[in-house]
Amino acid sequence: MSTNPPWSQLQEETHAPLRGFLRSIKKQKSLESQASIVYGSAARGEFLQGYSNINVLIVLEHITQPVLQQWSGIHKQWAREKIIAPLFLTHSDLQQFSDVFPLEFLDIKEYHVLLEGRDPFPELHVDATHLFRQCRQETHANLLRVRQCYVEGWAKVEAIQTLLPLSLTALLPCLRGLYRLLDRPSNMKSPEVLDELNATLDVDPSVFLEVWRLKRGLSTPGKHELPKLLERYLAGLGQLVDRIDSMKHEGRFQ
Repeated sequence: MSTNPPWSQLQEETHAPLRGFLRSIKKQKSLESQASIVYGSAARGEFLQGYSNINVLIVLEHITQPVLQQWSGIHKQWAREKIIAPLFLTHSDLQQFSDVFPLEFLDIKEYHVLLEGRDPFPELHVDATHLFRQCRQETHANLLRVRQCYVEGWAKVEAIQTLLPLSLTALLPCLRGLYRLLDRPSNMKSPEVLDELNATLDVDPSVFLEVWRLKRGLSTPGKHELPKLLERYLAGLGQLVDRIDSMKHEGRFQ
């Protein structure tokens, strides 16, 4: 649960854009948000300036076309600072959507920072009944997207540099969701989540850690190494898909 003031919980690189973002909201007198919340990499302490986006969730009393039109002006102003278009929800939306998207809302519930307003997440119950189904579906879809995006990118190394970090970013919440179902720790930094793959799912984490280093700018594979990295990543992702399928066939989760 977040406490005020929030800035000590966020990396310094995010302070200036978020303070400016909040000032822009206050200038619009008709925009009264009930809560402004940061989630994603900035809330997990994994924000990397120049690479990471800043994810914001805004809780509103009513969401109408004129209200969204006003928010579009704020988004236009702050998109250049890597604050992506906010996720807009009402209080009734929070419960309704969390039941449909348990993976995303469990992740936000676990990692978020309240900037202003009243934090709704401590009281939010996320029904995890369909969590395994969502994890399985999104992991399978991830593998399909990597194959498709590589072809769409004309099999260029630049396409590999883009698609692998995006794929890993989408995969990490799925792994955390699976760990929750298996009663394993999920509130870990991303490298620890990847390290846990071997012990929890019997999947070799090495290629996923390689892509994590690429994503963080800690590794710069050459043009001859990137296709080999993609091949290993596809094999690793395929192994993970097979492991998740075997869990379904074993009847461990419905």
